[in-house]
Amino acid sequence: MNSITRDGRSWTPEYLHAINAQVCIGCGRCFKVCGRHVMTLKGVGDEGQLVSLDEDDEDIERKVMAMDDAGACIGCGACARVCPTNCQTHGTERAAE
Repeated sequence: MNSITRDGRSWTPEYLHAINAQVCIGCGRCFKVCGRHVMTLKGVGDEGQLVSLDEDDEDIERKVMAMDDAGACIGCGACARVCPTNCQTHGTERAAE
């Protein structure tokens, strides 16, 4: 899908598809630049599973960013530009509805 900028240039959105929890350091930079609530902070349990931060903090090994509302992504790429670990996967296909 191609779009056009205000001045008429062609632009192809790169939508956020996934965040690699093993690479993410949970810094929150992507969350701060995204005004669409596409991501949220999650905990990683002792067995590597993503868990809500509402759960017992003793069971959380570390915190990482995770997809929250993929359909809200507009493909601007701001999150990819600020990520220090390059833990995100982007593509031109929109999220399945």
